[in-house]
Amino acid sequence: MRIPHTSLGAATFRTVFEFGEREVAHWFPGHMAKGLRQMRASLKNTDCIVEIHDARIPFSGRNPLFQENLDVRPHLLVLNKMDLADTSKKSSILKQLEREGVKNVLFTDCLKQRDESVKKIIPFVTRLIESAPRFHREETRSYCLMVIGVPNVGKSSLINALRRTYLKKGKASKVGGEPGITKAVLTKIQVCERPIIHLLDTPGVLPPRIENVETGMKLALCGTILDHLVGEDIMADYLLFSLNRLQQFGYVEKYSLEAPCDDIQHVLKHIAVNLGKTQRVKALTGVGDITIKIPNYTAAAYDFIRAFRKGELGKVMMDL
Repeated sequence: MRIPHTSLGAATFRTVFEFGEREVAHWFPGHMAKGLRQMRASLKNTDCIVEIHDARIPFSGRNPLFQENLDVRPHLLVLNKMDLADTSKKSSILKQLEREGVKNVLFTDCLKQRDESVKKIIPFVTRLIESAPRFHREETRSYCLMVIGVPNVGKSSLINALRRTYLKKGKASKVGGEPGITKAVLTKIQVCERPIIHLLDTPGVLPPRIENVETGMKLALCGTILDHLVGEDIMADYLLFSLNRLQQFGYVEKYSLEAPCDDIQHVLKHIAVNLGKTQRVKALTGVGDITIKIPNYTAAAYDFIRAFRKGELGKVMMDL
């Protein structure tokens, strides 16, 4: 839902988001460090790296450790969850990625039962492997791909989508809506017979420290960092700021607001009342304690963030 910006007034929305002294909490669990070591150890048997990232943040949060440690094989960047992203500026995204040295890029929606982009992955990586020096040679024509990425961007979904497409088989990797589902490098998972292709599923690995708070906020909104490590209150406020900046006003219709708003407390109060998310608290009055209902702002913020993640507030590109 787009509303002409001129009709809202130039000073209606914030132009800068104030993070204050807030920092993104340190989150580099032991399984991430272990996973990165296992990836390095498995590299000698890997023909191609397939990096998965969220299409809503094609530049933010891509782990530089991957480039430093694993960028010695043919590389394909898959920008997943394109059904949630505003891809109208796809050409600008591809040009910027190319300037950063990333030339092989595909957009996918791996949860879609039939995604034509998923069908392009095997031919794409086969061409990459066969046109590059082979470090791992066998008499039989078989390849091993390593699937990497930060948490919760769809690595397991991609593996399952490829198995569904090429082998007509079900899930081989567990999929979840929270980061940290895959805890270790798994055994080889076959996804194709002609040629024989196996994938290595790996745990999502974030940088040991995310220096840029805004990058951390984008990662958190996209479900890559656990919510409580950032705080649903600040995440909801940054989401409102971002939607208004992008003139994406789907939240107005979603929650039956009268008009776009830049006040997160007003928006959350309206969401809580609209959805019946209230809580009872005791209040001390001149005639004794009474129980009153107040809006549950935390529950409202949670619903607001989840609606964004499901694409119910419109398609968004947070990096442009």
